[in-house]
Amino acid sequence: MNVIKPLHIGIVGCSAEGAALCYRTICAEAPALLGPHAHPEVSVHTPSLADYVACLERGDLQGVGELMLESARKLAAIGADFLVCPDNTIHQAFGHVAPRSPKPWLHIAEVVADEAARRGLRRIGISGTRWLVDSEVYPAAFDARGLAWLRPSEAERDEIQRAIMDVLVPGLEGPPREAAVACFQRVFARMKQAGCDAVVLGCTEIPLVMSDANSPLPTLDSTRLLARAALRRSVGAG
Repeated sequence: MNVIKPLHIGIVGCSAEGAALCYRTICAEAPALLGPHAHPEVSVHTPSLADYVACLERGDLQGVGELMLESARKLAAIGADFLVCPDNTIHQAFGHVAPRSPKPWLHIAEVVADEAARRGLRRIGISGTRWLVDSEVYPAAFDARGLAWLRPSEAERDEIQRAIMDVLVPGLEGPPREAAVACFQRVFARMKQAGCDAVVLGCTEIPLVMSDANSPLPTLDSTRLLARAALRRSVGAG
């Protein structure tokens, strides 16, 4: 019997936490499909996070796209069959990337929107960096599937940005981390009152502190959903 080899997954990383969580999820959940200790070949490439942040702070989405393409080319050169990026924010540059990419991609917001539709959700709260929340990355994906959505308020966006960039990205513990959790819980509770039936964890660091266990709303964990979609693509299961 011929055994089909899983496709090689290329992870275009941005933040270390996001790339690591995506990688770990693929490898941890693959044995259920492939057998004990088995997982697809996975490669990760990421430039310095500072390079991405510099582009984002000056609104240079083409520069973001070039960084993503640099990773894509390097991953393709070592054999990746398709690509994923677990960072929601830099998907703003996807329009610059997809037409020039050497390999096909899974789009994180489309994966999340498909899951929301599959679960019968109707109105989704959006959380993430201010760059992501201000963008059309998730609204476009939700609109295409007839799903309503809600952004945080202006003040909430600033508070979430600080929680992500000043606490979660540098990996602070103790009171700063507890304050970040309290921030997300307040915002998610307000979204629930506004009629949302779920919230997308639209930053790879948010699942480090928030889940269905402590969130006022059911969560859509974008990083793990993308990893699972990549795993299914790799093994031909969807």
